[in-house]
Amino acid sequence: MKNLTLENISRAVEGKLYTREGIDDEELLKEASSLVIDSRKAEAGGIFIATKGERVDGHSFIPQVIDKGVLGVICERKPENVNGNIILVKDSLKALRDLAKYYKEQLKAKTIGIIGSVGKTSTKEMVASVMSEAFKVTKTQGNFNNAIGVPLTIFSMTEETELAVIEMGISDFGEMSVLGDMVKPDYVVMTNIGPCHLEQLKDLDGVLKAKTEVFDFIKEGGRAILNGDDEKLKSIKSAAGREPVFYGRSDKNSIYAKSIRDEFFEGIDVEVGFNRGAFNPDKKEEDSLRESFNIHIPLPGLHMVDNALAAIACGLEFSMDIEAIKRGIEKVEGTKGRSNPIYTGKYLLVDDCYNANPKSMKAALDLLSKSEKRKAAILGDMFELGENSAAMHADIGKYAVNSGVKLLLIAGENSLDMYKEALKAKEACKREVYIRYFEDTDKLINALSQDDLIKQDDVVLVKASHGMHFESVVDKLSVFD
Repeated sequence: MKNLTLENISRAVEGKLYTREGIDDEELLKEASSLVIDSRKAEAGGIFIATKGERVDGHSFIPQVIDKGVLGVICERKPENVNGNIILVKDSLKALRDLAKYYKEQLKAKTIGIIGSVGKTSTKEMVASVMSEAFKVTKTQGNFNNAIGVPLTIFSMTEETELAVIEMGISDFGEMSVLGDMVKPDYVVMTNIGPCHLEQLKDLDGVLKAKTEVFDFIKEGGRAILNGDDEKLKSIKSAAGREPVFYGRSDKNSIYAKSIRDEFFEGIDVEVGFNRGAFNPDKKEEDSLRESFNIHIPLPGLHMVDNALAAIACGLEFSMDIEAIKRGIEKVEGTKGRSNPIYTGKYLLVDDCYNANPKSMKAALDLLSKSEKRKAAILGDMFELGENSAAMHADIGKYAVNSGVKLLLIAGENSLDMYKEALKAKEACKREVYIRYFEDTDKLINALSQDDLIKQDDVVLVKASHGMHFESVVDKLSVFD
């Protein structure tokens, strides 16, 4: 890892270096081979950062990683009776962030930051797929998008990395500034501003304020790529001293969907229109030049159109060939827990259980409504919605019934309001809907085990916030006795 020697590391994290007995100059000048916070992944020649988690304190494993031959350990307490290179710091997590910032400064790779209330991970995958057609790309793995995950993504970069696509997620004011200071993105893609983490951010204006903190850290010459159909984002006139590029389904955007043909789980065919001048600001004669091309998005859900347009915008900003951009879109693969279709042989599961908020719930139900098969929805609590949580859950109950589901299973304490409003909606529409409520996920799974609720050829949506652990519901429905 470039320039990550013991002395450089200790300076970067403002730590005190204690070298092992018998150390030589070669070891002092050696660059670390890796950096981890999980002692099980520690390797000879690497760096282990001992952090304190909710259940485990990494300091307990320092002797074991020393025995593995790590180059050094960053920790808050100097261990006794171990002969290893120790860098003592006041705060290991701060050291993790400081070292990530230092390491990224050693690399030449450009960076695209992916930010937004909904759709970050799917957009990240789409952008990475497109950009991989022209560059050696490092991307965020899974949902490693917070103040611990982002540094680990940075440490996965190498000198061969030409472009990093880094997802950045927050829940409170100030957190995006911490991430932005580490990442220093060249470009920022912002998907939308929605009702997420309202316990801290209060309202949509708070969400906008918190997420746009990143604009202060965009590198000179960089740019924001924003969803121009979003009511909050389309009002932004400048970011990092430049006019943003706007994408969306409306032709008022620089890149837009001229036509859309939704093939449900077969994907979506889109004719994309774009203003060539928006991506070549120095060529004023091209400001009004409009072009178009056709793409096939191999993932379900109309929200994937927005994700694809964001990825195309990134490709155009980097002057990529249209055919290369199309290949990248058509190669993208689905992500577990995010509108991921699972064909069980008996029915079709729509695994969307990774997370949920009102906007993504409605998008998932809209996708489900397009099926001509019997529709079932298994829904659970949405967390961190603040004082309007009850009303938002109730709104989803009504929305689900009106979307045409025949079976609605609802679980979780917060979702009692969803259940009650669903019953009212059922009475109002006078349509046959089987609705059932469960106090928690375990009781839901027990019912799925004992009762014949899901029928042959059903299309079944499974969605809730991550804390409801609905992946166990997907696992249950994916296996037959």
